[in-house]
Amino acid sequence: MKLKKVLTSVIGFAAVLTLGACGGGDSSSSDDGSDNNVQELTFWGSWSGDQVGQLNELIGKYNKSQDKYKVTYKVQDNVEEKLLTGMAGGEIPDVILWDRFNTAMYANKNALLDLNDLIEKDKINLNDFYEETVKEMKVDDKQYGIPLLVDNRSLFYNKKMLTDAGVEAPTTWDELLNVAEKTTIRENGKLKQAGFSLDDVGLFNMWIQQAGGSMLTEDGTATAFNFDAGKSVLSFWNELLNDKKVYELGFNSGSDAFAAGKVAMVYNGPWALSDYDKVDGLDYGIVSPVAGPNGDKGAVTGGFGLVIPKLAKKQDGAWDFIKWWTTQPENGVEFAKISNWLPANKTAASDSFFEDEKYKAFIDTMEFAKVRPTVTGYSDVESLALIPQLENYIADKTTADKALEDAQKQGDKILKDEAGN
Repeated sequence: MKLKKVLTSVIGFAAVLTLGACGGGDSSSSDDGSDNNVQELTFWGSWSGDQVGQLNELIGKYNKSQDKYKVTYKVQDNVEEKLLTGMAGGEIPDVILWDRFNTAMYANKNALLDLNDLIEKDKINLNDFYEETVKEMKVDDKQYGIPLLVDNRSLFYNKKMLTDAGVEAPTTWDELLNVAEKTTIRENGKLKQAGFSLDDVGLFNMWIQQAGGSMLTEDGTATAFNFDAGKSVLSFWNELLNDKKVYELGFNSGSDAFAAGKVAMVYNGPWALSDYDKVDGLDYGIVSPVAGPNGDKGAVTGGFGLVIPKLAKKQDGAWDFIKWWTTQPENGVEFAKISNWLPANKTAASDSFFEDEKYKAFIDTMEFAKVRPTVTGYSDVESLALIPQLENYIADKTTADKALEDAQKQGDKILKDEAGN
């Protein structure tokens, strides 16, 4: 009798050990204690604050849509640099919310997975996405990501201010100048209401397209802004600031002058919609960026895509999540409702939800918006060479010719140095 009890105890203990060993790996347990074999996927991104809740709302829908994977979002500052650190022996995520503009640089660092085979296997049609956004995530015919979200700067205008001035939303440079002048109000020589906000010289790359020019030469080896198109942009800025005096640097500094009802027109992106909609009494409209002197249209689109690190361990799960979000239009529309971001999927962008006048301008602008050049070193050309000179120009610290000449010299050197590396 005693021997029988001992054997029963040993058998029972072995069974417990066996059951305990079966639940390892990537599986997780449900609330009732059963093993559901769900793989945990780590999703990195730089979005923080309120945006975390926006992402988690959509992630929750994905997690509920299937029972194989569970995605968890993790905020990472400097996500691109953290990926490189992880490649050297640290943590590697399964999927990343990726600024498309960084794709070429990090593909060349061998950090991202080439998705061509997966795209071909699952017959993903890249023509379903805005062409420029697809191009921004492709390097040497290899597709390193799927476009997810797009943006652009379109022209916000205060309806009451324009109505009071007896003018309509502009469509050309000449009309912009006229509307800005008529909506500018000064009292005792002091600017009370600005007609147009000209405080973001970083939008030069949009203005030069409208002037019929480009930032770089066609082969991308040299700058192209120190020619007639670039000079006409600065000449027009001079008309706005110094001839018609529709704006002053630092006007209503420290706050959003458009939201405060102190500026009639401003270029801004779809991310501003939720904040502006909360402002009592702010009745605004949005139109596409105005055309230049010869009718040229110009806009710049940025935004995010989804990529898989080359060393990610759960690439199948990451790809499943990417396909779910990017190729199913209803998910793109749903996230737009949550976040105000525009989908890169053109079928999603054609949904009736975007027929609202505030979204329509951004969608219309996407038809001609271009991505920034993907040439290595281009970001430094803008940030280190050009923008400081433009800031000096509008602050009246240098001339237009000198600003563009100095920016050209430094910018061409940056491009030459990068090409030699």
